[in-house]
Amino acid sequence: MLWSDPRDEPSPEGRRAQAMMRRAGVVIAVFAVLVLVLLVY
Repeated sequence: MLWSDPRDEPSPEGRRAQAMMRRAGVVIAVFAVLVLVLLVY
């Protein structure tokens, strides 16, 4: 049954998507900082 599965261990696809989201967040943050620097100067 689905609700009896352990919740603390995400599936490999979920872990990969989580890592991809984290990487995308870092890239977006760096890009936003670059845009702000370009706008200020």
